[in-house]
Amino acid sequence: MSTQNSQPDVPIRRLDRFLAFTALGIAAASVICFFVIIIGTAVGMDQKDFGEGLWPVVAAIPYWGLPLAFVMIIALLVMSFVRKGRASRS
Repeated sequence: MSTQNSQPDVPIRRLDRFLAFTALGIAAASVICFFVIIIGTAVGMDQKDFGEGLWPVVAAIPYWGLPLAFVMIIALLVMSFVRKGRASRS
């Protein structure tokens, strides 16, 4: 049996959508770049090959992207909890 929620629906703001989709995109790009580095290593690329061309950027995306996505998700959760708390008080 389902119960009715007595609290009003809290609207989703544009900033919430931006944080959610950006965090998802950054995390997905980081995981893809991580697997690209693993595949490049398995194929036989040397350490010096990863220092040339686009490889430094590919290596930096997981290094900075995953922590950034984590911080964005935490910020999204905090904002959501605060907004729902304010909505339940009024």
